[in-house]
Amino acid sequence: MDLWQLQIFVTVVEQKSFSKASDIINLSQPTVSTHIKELEQHFQCRLLDRLGKKTEPTRAGWILFDHARKILALKDRTESAMLDFIGCTKGRLVIGGSTIPAGYILPRLMGPFAKTYPDVSLHLSTGDTCQVIEDVKHGRVELGVVGARTRDTAIVQEVLLADEMKLIVPGDHKWASLSAVDCLQLTNEPFIARESGSGTWQSICKSMADAGFDARQLNTCVTMGSSVSVIQGILNQVGISILSTAAVADDLAKGRLTALGVNGLNLDRFFYLTLAQKRTQSPICKKFIFFARQHLSQNGSGPA
Repeated sequence: MDLWQLQIFVTVVEQKSFSKASDIINLSQPTVSTHIKELEQHFQCRLLDRLGKKTEPTRAGWILFDHARKILALKDRTESAMLDFIGCTKGRLVIGGSTIPAGYILPRLMGPFAKTYPDVSLHLSTGDTCQVIEDVKHGRVELGVVGARTRDTAIVQEVLLADEMKLIVPGDHKWASLSAVDCLQLTNEPFIARESGSGTWQSICKSMADAGFDARQLNTCVTMGSSVSVIQGILNQVGISILSTAAVADDLAKGRLTALGVNGLNLDRFFYLTLAQKRTQSPICKKFIFFARQHLSQNGSGPA
């Protein structure tokens, strides 16, 4: 077993395909298959199952996948530290982002950072807030940006920037001409919920609880797994919902959607820089954090 074989294995699992993995790592498919077979011989068990057009890890494969990503992340941090020692900013940084940060915030940071440090390879992993926090905790990503705090003592968080959430309705909705509605009025309309691991949904529920309103009173007609899905649901008259205004800026500008306040409900929230308590950040990670703070502060997007 060597690091290259682990990289090949991780790529196959992530792509769910031998052929796609071979394209990414520039190896022939038979060569990729040979490396996987050597890994299976080394561990004396089957690691991957081919299920039609998809390739899925076995139970042993999932165990190896989890550990292999940690090993490869440590390798990246080690190389980064040694290059930094000789004054060279070069290497790989894996960042985790929940839906809104990954879609609207981190790309605005990663572009300028990549221009400043052209020898750094940036990779963005997307998941809900709970998944990103778990990825940070277990070393699968080095830093994360999420929309909710965690009580996990293995995680440290700091406010990175503020976010404004609003009630979002179709542009032709009966409330579209209003500036705000009462919280109880929400129970009369079909409401699109997010999955329980969503930072947006956690913030909504907390805001409602702080206002003495139980989110379970909402007429949650459907639950969706991403802000993109929720936006499409609103546009297609499935229901209304509360979203970050950053996620719907284009639709608001074009009049397809309208943003309202909710009386008595504080919908301000924050996005949090999320790190593992006991893990040492690589030099590249530290530079990205410094860059993010500085960039957001200069653009007036940082915490108040």
